[in-house]
Amino acid sequence: MSLIQSSPLLRNALALDAAACGGMGLILAAAAGPLAAPLGLPAEFLRGAGLVLLPCAALIAWFASRRVLPRLAVYAVIGINLLWIADSIAILLMGWFAPTGLGIAFVLAQAAAVAIVTELEVIGFKRSGAAALSGEAASLR
Repeated sequence: MSLIQSSPLLRNALALDAAACGGMGLILAAAAGPLAAPLGLPAEFLRGAGLVLLPCAALIAWFASRRVLPRLAVYAVIGINLLWIADSIAILLMGWFAPTGLGIAFVLAQAAAVAIVTELEVIGFKRSGAAALSGEAASLR
């Protein structure tokens, strides 16, 4: 398993990602009903997205707390974020839903926020070095 020594920027970007996922997840899961009409998105869709974000937030927060990470874990977070951005754009272009103007702005704003966090993660990943195979690295502390 290829390990990296997480740079401070990577850990901070992962922490920001976890906080954003957790906050958005709570809002969408708890307020899907009231948000559905103003956004023009189905409540079930919003609630489902929120419920998906909550465990993701917990996992990313755990990654952020580690000084040593599997390289694949960082690739997975970045890849999933890119998929989220692509799906957000697809929601608007494919006609799956009929979002309101506010809904379109919401989808674009959250996709832009994910893109910024992802860019910070990429930069932080590039600043991270290979981890020495010590006891600390082996335990992923």
